[in-house]
Amino acid sequence: MTVKIPAHYNGCETLMSSTWHILGAGSLGSLWACRLARAGKAVRLILRDCARLEAYQATGGLTLIEKGQAQLHAIPAQTVQDTTPIHRLLVACKAYDAEQAVAQLAPRLVHGAELILLQNGLGSQDAVANQVPHARCIFASSTEGAFREADWQVNFAGHGFNWLGDQANPVAPEWLDDLQDAAIPHQWTPDILTRLWRKLALNCAINPLTVLHDCRNGGLQEHHCEVATLCAELAELLRCCGQTEAAQGLSEEVERVIKATAANYSSMYQDVRQGRRTEIHYLLGHACRAASRHHLELPHLERLYRRLLEHLSARGLPCD
Repeated sequence: MTVKIPAHYNGCETLMSSTWHILGAGSLGSLWACRLARAGKAVRLILRDCARLEAYQATGGLTLIEKGQAQLHAIPAQTVQDTTPIHRLLVACKAYDAEQAVAQLAPRLVHGAELILLQNGLGSQDAVANQVPHARCIFASSTEGAFREADWQVNFAGHGFNWLGDQANPVAPEWLDDLQDAAIPHQWTPDILTRLWRKLALNCAINPLTVLHDCRNGGLQEHHCEVATLCAELAELLRCCGQTEAAQGLSEEVERVIKATAANYSSMYQDVRQGRRTEIHYLLGHACRAASRHHLELPHLERLYRRLLEHLSARGLPCD
């Protein structure tokens, strides 16, 4: 089934201001694009160059696989070099690409444009915000599970949630109605940093250990003491950073996640196995830098960071 999206709204300011420009056609970017298009919303993919645009156009669109059923969505696309003004931009690329990618698009962002930042970890969001002082940056924390079957194909696991918020402006944007229409589970929160810190801590307690122990998430049940020690240090860091709520019950939640996702390989494990750059700088790296700023000694966390850097270096992978 092909869902056609109108491509004739270039001259319509109202429709342009409601268009979802989506930067990053990975798993989450493709998932959001397909669901918004399916709900009849105006969507535009932004691809990095003409070669990617030609490859996309040759495929005919994005394919969303949900409950074993595949649907092709013929979503219009453009390159970064396009000059169409952008009012709303979903930034769904990797944390290490976000700052430079948004800097390229900055001239196209109208004054008061809204950016939704879907990056893992912490640090990239502030870097992006500094690039576009004339725009509103909304942080997002997603637990939705999706993976790419192939280029331009995304498989949705059918569960998860999205938290959105803006520390500088608690007023919820009107386009949340679009997410409701598109059946994208979400909630606006005044405490988005708490959500992001909590997710960062969960990632730091699980992902690096799965890489170093070469195991699925469930394999960490055999390393209970190591996990518990890390959780204790991460909770101390969260409290020191003023994130007391994010620190509560951290160890128990990490144990629950390990058991609930026992058969899964962590995203960092998959990145390393496939020779891809990881987001270590924005996860474990950010945690260790925060500890250093607060003159907080976390020996197990720092040792884990060093071990992981050595592991990546030995495989010829970037360490930043």
